[in-house]
Amino acid sequence: MAKVNASGDSKPGKEPWRGCYYTLEEIQKHNHSQSTWIILHHRVYDLTKFLEEHPGGEEVLREQAGGDATESFEDVGHSTDARTLSDTFIIGELHPDDWKKVQKPTVSIPL
Repeated sequence: MAKVNASGDSKPGKEPWRGCYYTLEEIQKHNHSQSTWIILHHRVYDLTKFLEEHPGGEEVLREQAGGDATESFEDVGHSTDARTLSDTFIIGELHPDDWKKVQKPTVSIPL
């Protein structure tokens, strides 16, 4: 995937990952210890270098590798510091065409 933003240039900015899109198919290939990517809120994170440092252990991240970890991330209740640290691992965004592929189906409860 070329690191080109939505406007077609590659100028670094405050958030250089903005406009750098990855498909779900591409993200799913990064599901091992040599390359560990996850999706949080439609953003793509490369956590490969963070595996050994993760306070919850490497396995927690590896279980989510290559997929959408938003629900798990939010269920844990990460601190403000953890959220700030996670921003340093963003490499891009999930391509908008794939957003619906990672959304959980809504379950209706009969009344």
